[in-house]
Amino acid sequence: MTASAPTSAGDLRQDARTIGLIGLAHGSSHFFHLLLPPLFPWLIADFGYSYSELGVMVSLFFIVSGTGQMLSGFLVDRVGARPILFAALSSFVVAGVVASMAQNYAMLLLASFFAGLGNAPFHPVDFTILNKRVSPKRIGHAFSVHGLSGNIGWAMAPVFMAGITMATGSWRLACLCGAAWAALVLAIMVVNRRWLDDRDPLAIGNQAKPAVAQSGAASAKPEHAMAFLKLPSVWLCFSFFFWSTCAMSAIQNSASPALHAVYDLPLSVTTFIVTGYMLCGAAGMVVGGFLVGRVQRLEKVISICMLGSSVLLALVGTGWLSGMGAVVVASIAGLGTGLAGPSRDMLIKRAAPEGATGRVYGTVYSGLDLGFCLAAPVFGWMLDHQMYLGIFYGSALAMALSVVSAVIVGDGVEKRKKGAITTRPA
Repeated sequence: MTASAPTSAGDLRQDARTIGLIGLAHGSSHFFHLLLPPLFPWLIADFGYSYSELGVMVSLFFIVSGTGQMLSGFLVDRVGARPILFAALSSFVVAGVVASMAQNYAMLLLASFFAGLGNAPFHPVDFTILNKRVSPKRIGHAFSVHGLSGNIGWAMAPVFMAGITMATGSWRLACLCGAAWAALVLAIMVVNRRWLDDRDPLAIGNQAKPAVAQSGAASAKPEHAMAFLKLPSVWLCFSFFFWSTCAMSAIQNSASPALHAVYDLPLSVTTFIVTGYMLCGAAGMVVGGFLVGRVQRLEKVISICMLGSSVLLALVGTGWLSGMGAVVVASIAGLGTGLAGPSRDMLIKRAAPEGATGRVYGTVYSGLDLGFCLAAPVFGWMLDHQMYLGIFYGSALAMALSVVSAVIVGDGVEKRKKGAITTRPA
């Protein structure tokens, strides 16, 4: 009894340190999703670009990120997650510096390219490290903190970028400050690199694997590296991320100018709708981390939460609310997506085959990049054509479609689990 207490405390400290570091890194990656979008009003004033042209910059970010994410999953499984994490944060530094010096559209596109390149490996890196280093009893909370930190990064970016720009009158200085933030996070990761080593055989998560499962895995015939692509659950998870991200893209890139046009609110107010949405999502993530360990049919949690958010966004789209009422309701919609987040990540973990963590997460999360890539110019086109209320209806529809994929994945996982119980020898 007394001998196990220090070990348990040590496990908790190690888990907490790894979870905290990955949370910081993940929040920084989400921050760089919004390095440039909060600056769109100032970029339009300085360069005269349309929202459609600015939407192309967002699309480039996610084309690079999505393509790189699928490839980086294989790289993470081969060489380890930690060196890829360091390279990704270095790319963010370059993106911020290039953006601060931009004199034309090409340089802004180059900044988007480097930001997308840095963002590409984060989900394969993060989930590989968490699954390898965090004990199973805390993995649900690890997923919760991971999602929470991402929402905080999204929430912080508009305040940080627009706030510095409004305070100093220079969006270039804001971009340079973004580069400095990435450099600081990189330094923290290097100093604490011991706690990010996914190849350490003494890591808690690695030790936690049952000996029977390890011996079974060793005796099994190795599958081709691309075999996981034949699993329907992988592509259903991909489609879930695609549709849910289309909904989120509308909020991040188009909701502020839409609310400004429909409800006649100042941009200084509507700019922070992303912050409100993400903070509500962050609160939902905290609660969602506890739900993961208590609910077997995770797709039910996802469906209820996502459909609730869909209804709230559709309500904003009716135009029936007051200006501040619309901001509040749209922000509260983030609560449902936050509640669903940890259950979503655990559902993917259950659907993924053993030994393919990086590849599966890289492929599945590339649906997120594709969603942002395609949705940004579509919703930008709607803004240019004054289809302001359609922004919220489109977001609500996409969120509802994501539920269909989640339900099918959950049914597949449940059937596979029942099949394993049925065929288990007595």
